[in-house]
Amino acid sequence: MKKFQLMGIGLATAVLTLNSCSTVPLSGRSRINFVNEGEMQSAAAQSYTTLLKDPQTKVLNNADAQRVKRIGQRIASAVTKYMTANGYGEQIQGFNWEFNLIDSKEINAWCMPGGKVAVYSGILPVAKDDAGLATVMGHEIAHAVARHSSERASKAKVAEGVGGLLGAATSGSAAGTQQLISQVYGISAQGFYLLPNSRTQELEADHLGLIFMSMAGFNPSSAVSFWQRMASASQGGQKPPEFLSTHPADGTRIAQIQRDLPEAQRYFNSPTGKPVN
Repeated sequence: MKKFQLMGIGLATAVLTLNSCSTVPLSGRSRINFVNEGEMQSAAAQSYTTLLKDPQTKVLNNADAQRVKRIGQRIASAVTKYMTANGYGEQIQGFNWEFNLIDSKEINAWCMPGGKVAVYSGILPVAKDDAGLATVMGHEIAHAVARHSSERASKAKVAEGVGGLLGAATSGSAAGTQQLISQVYGISAQGFYLLPNSRTQELEADHLGLIFMSMAGFNPSSAVSFWQRMASASQGGQKPPEFLSTHPADGTRIAQIQRDLPEAQRYFNSPTGKPVN
């Protein structure tokens, strides 16, 4: 009976996963996503509002903040144009773009589901100019457009479900054996499933972001020098090997951007969301 129950649960998990596949715009990669996107956007909007209202958060309203808003709106317009022109308009339904510059020494920027963007002032010296800022903002916006947060949540649920099946299947084993199997599975799931997917998403966001910034009228070749500066800015910290990291190695990232440049340059200032040359 237990064997058939496990088979039934496993089959249900497989069917759910297969029925939840969709395609990432531009890259064409197939992804799983059975997390409700509307709920993700609603939760993100609440978190974003809470952050901005936090007394410890200083939202800037200076010339740099206006730059962030201006560049963000140009990229958002390019995204909307591309998604609509290529049949992906429903994937950005509910997006309500917001762009804010936050006073912080942290070298960081992010975009929540639904288009809630925050840029930390610490990244401005690394960005250096509008094209550099467009590079990092295009990258972060691409994460939201590709629904990477929902995909990560879905993948985590799959890994959790498989772990539960494994635990049930070994429930009759000795406690030491169960613990060892659980530890091996946890390491394997991270190293061979969750972390590689995270690195794939990072490179995919580079690819999409490069095209979005180009469509918005920013020179995509500027992305190479931006990521070189980012690599230099992070040299002081200890980095894990690439296979144990959520992010690709600097060299891997820069090499892929250089390969993607010819494609991105074809979209420069595209008025239609299609390649212009």
